[in-house]
Amino acid sequence: MVSFAPTSAETVEDQRLYTEARMVEVACLDCLAKVRVKKNSEHHTAIQWSADALDHCAEFRKAASQPEGRPIWSSCSRLRSSIDQAVRDGAIEIGAEDGY
Repeated sequence: MVSFAPTSAETVEDQRLYTEARMVEVACLDCLAKVRVKKNSEHHTAIQWSADALDHCAEFRKAASQPEGRPIWSSCSRLRSSIDQAVRDGAIEIGAEDGY
C-alpha cells in the first residue's frame, strides 16, 4: 500500500528526480547482477537493487543462507568494486546536480 501518492505536478517531478535522476545501470563484474547507481559525493552512493539483481548476487545469497539471514545494512563488496571501476571509467559522475 502506498503511504504517499504525489498529487501535484511539482511533487511528481521531485519524486522522479529523487528516484531516477542520474541513475546509471552498473553490472557487477563478478555475478553480472545489474543495479542502478548514482554518486552524490565520494562518500555517498545510492544503489537501487531489483529483485532480479538480489537473486543474482552470490554474496547476498550466501549471507541470506545463514541462520540469522542477511543484515539489511550489509553491502556486496564485489558490487562496490564494480561501482568503483565504473567511476574510474567515467561511466558514473560524482556530484549532485540541483540537489539530485
